[in-house]
Amino acid sequence: MIASVAVLLPEWVAMFEFGVACEVFGLDRSDVGVPLIDFRVCSKNPGEPVPSSSPGVTVVAEHGLDKLVGVDVVVIPAGPVSTRPDPALVDAVRQAHDSGSTIVTICSGAFLAAAAGLLDDRSCTTHWKYAAKLANDYPRAKVDPDVLFVDEGSVITSAGTAAGIDACLHLVRREMGTAIANIIARRMVVPPQRDGGQRQFIEQPIVEVATDSFGQILDWVTENLDVQHTVDDLAQRAMMSPRTFARKFVAETGTTPVRWITNQRVLLAKQLLEETELGLEVIADRCGFGSGALLRHHFNRAVGLPPGDYRRRFSAA
Repeated sequence: MIASVAVLLPEWVAMFEFGVACEVFGLDRSDVGVPLIDFRVCSKNPGEPVPSSSPGVTVVAEHGLDKLVGVDVVVIPAGPVSTRPDPALVDAVRQAHDSGSTIVTICSGAFLAAAAGLLDDRSCTTHWKYAAKLANDYPRAKVDPDVLFVDEGSVITSAGTAAGIDACLHLVRREMGTAIANIIARRMVVPPQRDGGQRQFIEQPIVEVATDSFGQILDWVTENLDVQHTVDDLAQRAMMSPRTFARKFVAETGTTPVRWITNQRVLLAKQLLEETELGLEVIADRCGFGSGALLRHHFNRAVGLPPGDYRRRFSAA
């Protein structure tokens, strides 16, 4: 059961992520059967405005860092990533965790938990934009950039913005039951539990290459994805032996020719699913997959959800 929740404001706070914590844990929904939660907002300097990501908006916390100790859940919304967190905030998070609090981070809030040592040797996640930096700054953290959230028991980390809703509702479901989580989700008009992961949101631009010859090959393949390409054919076009071509391809792009072509086909499939009403078999043919079954296999593997679900979620047609 969750009886008390505290939101820790970092040096500046992202308003959406802060609002997620307020919406899930801070509102009185006792009229529909949700137990009332002791909800508090804490900062290093209570009563003083904390800047936010929204111009002209500040947040004033009523409570100091001492009020974090002993609560059931501490939520850390997104904050700065360019500088190391304030040592006072780091110590407060560590003390709260040591006192038995479950720590929930939203988006870049993971950096504060990592600075407190809470992500050492733990699986975790953050916004895909910051995943590489989190892994570089805190090498002991096992960063997974593909998931919406990671539950490691006393520490839950979530990806960017709306993934914080998924993580918070998951915690409610874990501690208070499915019925309570569904009531809150229904009031928020969001799915109680989403499928898929961050991969469906990550931008995947075409790889830049150092040599013009490879750039021309990649451009040609991109314009002819409906054609079946083999390493031998591409090597002949590049006037290289297949072995040399494959080796140089990996050196230029960081992946194999087969994987690169498959990725470009998935990117084209995403575009066609978003912008057209073409059937799956037609899209599969245009992308070079040959069949809807093969498209589904590669799409689900790369994006994290089936093509039909992706279209329902992102289609502009």
